[in-house]
Amino acid sequence: MVLLLRLLLAWLLFAIALILLFLTSWTVVPGFNRPLLVLAVGVPELAPVLAPLGLSVCLLAALIGPYAVLSRVTMMLAVAATALVTVPLVQVPSTLRRFDAAFTQALGRHSSSDSNSSSISISDSDPLRDLSAEQRARMRPAPVVLLDAWRGLPADDVPITRDVLVSTAGGVRLTVDIYHARPSNVSGRAAPCVVQIYGGAWQRGAPENDAWIARYLAARGFAVFAIDYRHAPQWQWPAQIEDIRTALRWVRDHAVDYGADATRLALFGRSSGAHLAMIAAYEPEAPPIDAVVSFYGPVALAEGYRDPPVPDPLDVRSVEEAFLGGPPARMPDRYRAASPITYVTRQLPPTLLIYGRRDHIVLSRFGRLLDERLRGTGTTSIFLEIPWAEHAFDALPRGLSGQISLYYAERFLTWALLRPQPR
Repeated sequence: MVLLLRLLLAWLLFAIALILLFLTSWTVVPGFNRPLLVLAVGVPELAPVLAPLGLSVCLLAALIGPYAVLSRVTMMLAVAATALVTVPLVQVPSTLRRFDAAFTQALGRHSSSDSNSSSISISDSDPLRDLSAEQRARMRPAPVVLLDAWRGLPADDVPITRDVLVSTAGGVRLTVDIYHARPSNVSGRAAPCVVQIYGGAWQRGAPENDAWIARYLAARGFAVFAIDYRHAPQWQWPAQIEDIRTALRWVRDHAVDYGADATRLALFGRSSGAHLAMIAAYEPEAPPIDAVVSFYGPVALAEGYRDPPVPDPLDVRSVEEAFLGGPPARMPDRYRAASPITYVTRQLPPTLLIYGRRDHIVLSRFGRLLDERLRGTGTTSIFLEIPWAEHAFDALPRGLSGQISLYYAERFLTWALLRPQPR
């Protein structure tokens, strides 16, 4: 009986090791279609969970005996799976050093007297060095908290006003969800506004998407307005940007009703939402915007059409045609007007761009191109490229990229909207 149980356990461990190897292969293999894209997005983010699991399977296989061949094969599979999923973990330290350097270079500042000093402490170049101890205590303590990968991010309970009517466009009811800032802003002023724009290939989504980060920001002194827009293919460009403009006017007119200060306002978007956020902040008639945060937003649509990712699991060309009504050869002016990079001709609001190097929806090189153009106009721009990350890397908030992107987005928004202004 004991031998039978040990045999069953040996085969169970073999099956687990085989499944782990299949899953962890997506840390290096791109997703070729929508279902596999889910694995390519999620598996690298769960490396802090999967790596210990692989090691545990390997250890148990070594102890199970006496089925030597089966145990050896199981151990080999488990070691290979662990090695694959360790790739993101190995990349984390150098990635964070690079990100910290980019932040300091873009946002750090010295007084004129400091610039001539022979010894400047590291804290002197900290972009957030003027924050109070109370403000710092509310922020995430580190880019990656391994315990959060297991337990999830702390749940923030904030007051929310949902489904507030903003406008009716073409018979479509457009609403906003408002996440009230709590605790009250430590500066004693009304809370600054973060307007959140959801992604979904311009075809789907709702204001309640990405509620986790809206709650997080609201709990740390930002009033978050999650807005809505009409969807393609029923509604094509420029319907979406028209809706964003209408929503921004509504926020400016009504922010005070929710204890918020619309004179301090940032836009935060993901994917197609990031694309709309950038255009809304960059176009010549844009209202005053203090900062823009773009997670993997499309930048140059015609170039993206001509040079799609390989593999292309979402068929980028069909997505753009549904949004814009056809290929760029037929409507070059529309593609030009719908590309954020078109408007980079003057100094623009400070921008944080975060992309995944393995993105097979929006190639990260377009984010780098936008960063170079922005900095060429004198705009404050930060480009962060996460080596192991795919598109929608923050879909798992507890994952490596979810934690890292939240950490730097929080600091960027704090720098733009909450820090004490220099005298």
